[in-house]
Amino acid sequence: MEQGNLLRNVPHEERPRERMMQYGAEALSHTELLAILLRTGTKRESAVHLAGKILRECGSLRNLLDMSMSELTAIKGIGPAKAVQLRAGIELGRRIVRSGQGVIVTVRKPQDAANYVMEEMRYLKKEHFVCLFLNTKNHIIARETLSVGTLNASLVHPREVFRAAVKAGSASIICVHNHPSGDPMPSPEDITLTKRLVEAGELMGIEVLDHLVIGDGRFISLKEHGYM
Repeated sequence: MEQGNLLRNVPHEERPRERMMQYGAEALSHTELLAILLRTGTKRESAVHLAGKILRECGSLRNLLDMSMSELTAIKGIGPAKAVQLRAGIELGRRIVRSGQGVIVTVRKPQDAANYVMEEMRYLKKEHFVCLFLNTKNHIIARETLSVGTLNASLVHPREVFRAAVKAGSASIICVHNHPSGDPMPSPEDITLTKRLVEAGELMGIEVLDHLVIGDGRFISLKEHGYM
């Protein structure tokens, strides 16, 4: 009853579902779209107020992308069900970006691979180690996140990389990881890992074409810089 009374007290122009049906999704704010994903608020606040609180807690819409279930449920008013709804919506958005609308992506130069992952990886708060799997025509046929590290370190073992490469049936791979600092300059650990992966690839017969480090709108190709 309280939730119903609360909704009736909200002006019609502030009800996001009604506004979306009248004006379209593009007319809604981040808060309103988030409120639609939440579906309902709590006994004390509307879905719109709860959505605004989430955005204040995470700092920005970009930061919301990397929030875990435990981080979401730590926000007052967000239980497991609402956290699942949010994570499902976020993951669906990620998959739409990855799908590239069904376009076959061919990697002819490092910039092509960087463009493929830049918008998704440039804002991540933790290091993600991703592999792009290519066929003999250098088409990207699959991708997989193999490691999520801390704010300044990402750990991955060559066996995980090449197990995934064999499973994908790839002829070659491109390794990618991000630096949350925004500075794509490779660390000594990045260079050491790259050399290990190249050596393992030679043994496996699956070439490591490059290792890219993604920063904020910038990237560095370890191959172009002579590290492999």
